[in-house]
Amino acid sequence: MILQAVLLGLVAFIAQSEYALGTSLLSRPIVTGLFTGIVLGDVKTGIIMGATLELAFIGSFSVGASIPPDVVTGGILGTAFAITAGAGTETALLLGLPIATLTLILKNVYLGLLIPLMNHKADRYADDGNYKGVEHMHLLAGFGLSLMLGLVVMISYLVGSQTIGNLLAKIPDFVQNGLTVATGLIPALGFAMLARLLINKQVAPYFFLGFAVASYLDVPVTGVAIFGAILAVVVVNIMNVKQVNIQTSAGEVEDDEDF
Repeated sequence: MILQAVLLGLVAFIAQSEYALGTSLLSRPIVTGLFTGIVLGDVKTGIIMGATLELAFIGSFSVGASIPPDVVTGGILGTAFAITAGAGTETALLLGLPIATLTLILKNVYLGLLIPLMNHKADRYADDGNYKGVEHMHLLAGFGLSLMLGLVVMISYLVGSQTIGNLLAKIPDFVQNGLTVATGLIPALGFAMLARLLINKQVAPYFFLGFAVASYLDVPVTGVAIFGAILAVVVVNIMNVKQVNIQTSAGEVEDDEDF
């Protein structure tokens, strides 16, 4: 139990290290769910729950001064508690979303109180021309947040893993049924958010073509993905040939005019 808690804390530390090392998307639930499953010995369930939580948190990205709920702790603890309790993806959602929101309070305290102090210290180092000091402040601020969230995950798992089964047993059946329905709706909502960002007049026909192939020809998702990749290569090659022909024609016209 202690070893698992430490390993989950380590996963959280690495996933949150984006603040120090740059964005790598290791913090996404689809990644942390995999490693949570590895730590707890249930990789398949970890991947499934991580993918479900990824759709729930698909729009959780920091924009300007807006800080979204913490996907690291929500993804790891939601998946870990659900696996430990032997529950389904609806439980991962039930626990992951509130945990992420509560952890956001701690993040705001850290970002609002401690980070400014380190920034002012870095400013003084910059005035003195001490770039090493600026670098140290940056790493300290980033890894300090990673350490804090790693400890939150480790302590929460130690405290909550033994009582989560009793908590789930007290949840009424109608709430569990509602969560099951919500679990089915959230992936659709996530894909709708992606479609709103990606679909335009140029790519919409391919989207509906894939839908028609999957619906009426009973082609599995993997087959649709393979056909889509092949179609993308063909279309790109055709567009490149057209672009070369246009450039060649333009070049010939310019030569004639010069002559």
